[in-house]
Amino acid sequence: MLIISPTAKISKLADIEDSIKGSKIIIGDGVIIDSFVKIKPAGGLGDLEIGANTVINPGVAIYTGNGISIGCNVLIAANCVFSPTSHEFRSRDRLIRDQGFVSPSPLFVGRSGIVIEDDVWIGANSVILEGAYVHRGAVISAGSIVKGTLEEYGIYSGSPLKCFGYRR
Repeated sequence: MLIISPTAKISKLADIEDSIKGSKIIIGDGVIIDSFVKIKPAGGLGDLEIGANTVINPGVAIYTGNGISIGCNVLIAANCVFSPTSHEFRSRDRLIRDQGFVSPSPLFVGRSGIVIEDDVWIGANSVILEGAYVHRGAVISAGSIVKGTLEEYGIYSGSPLKCFGYRR
């Protein structure tokens, strides 16, 4: 089910698929979704909620998987990937593509889904994985891989991800 605020601005070149399994995609007031953004319900039954005044730049891919909550006033730079899911791969007797998805992923212990709180900036080409919990005001530099919990107002970079300081 797609619920899109009438004040959201979505590029005609964005691709937002509706769920065939009942997941909700909720896009809040003043959200901007730029061209070539792909939102796809895949890999689980989780909902996607995007808070007010969040900006999603070109080329971002969001798979709903086990659920994603993106807060208000979040800035997501180009070509980021949100993946709160993982392919099943344990059987050698079947192709990985034929094994479906797991919930939650065996690769990431802890909470499933992704939570991004308010006033977060995610730099270009970052990958946000299942179990990520990004607290209010955090900054993630370009090209980072994010899993686990990030502290409020922390400044993070890299793979493996490290905290390099805090916003004042």
